[in-house]
Amino acid sequence: MTPKGENYISAAFAEAKRRQAFRVWGLTLVVVGLWSLAIFAAPVARTSGFEGISNPLYTFFGYICHQLPERTFHMLGEPFGVCSRCFGIYFGLVIGVAVYPLWRGIDTIEPVARFWLFLSLIPIGIDWSLTAFGIWENTQASRLITGLILGFACATFILPALVEITRNFSLRTTRT
Repeated sequence: MTPKGENYISAAFAEAKRRQAFRVWGLTLVVVGLWSLAIFAAPVARTSGFEGISNPLYTFFGYICHQLPERTFHMLGEPFGVCSRCFGIYFGLVIGVAVYPLWRGIDTIEPVARFWLFLSLIPIGIDWSLTAFGIWENTQASRLITGLILGFACATFILPALVEITRNFSLRTTRT
């Protein structure tokens, strides 16, 4: 049995941890938001004649996505920086990060059960498999929806991990 005072956390320390978690959440939301805006920026820049902006964006996103025109949403007559499935994943990540504090304590570092992450892979796996085996041709909508599910699920794991990593680094610097 542990002594009563061993698990004590002062209110000031708990509040500092909570403020730190909100800073991590805010920074994460800004980063994933900017990432998603870059997907939109590529076609807007190309349409506006800013090839110096659009070409590097398309090249960058080309390293992480196949960018097949028939599998990509278009805006202003130009393709997004990524395909519809990747867009769904990134946009799902933005939504997941944005709403995270509404359904879970922002300073909670204990992730949800990994079962949910694996469960979120099932729709995207089925969507891909049915097309790969020639059973069914997936659509822009099916790729977007399955990507949204996976992106949202990933946010519920990424955010607590970032809060914990930040907390561990700040505790190390205060100890030394």
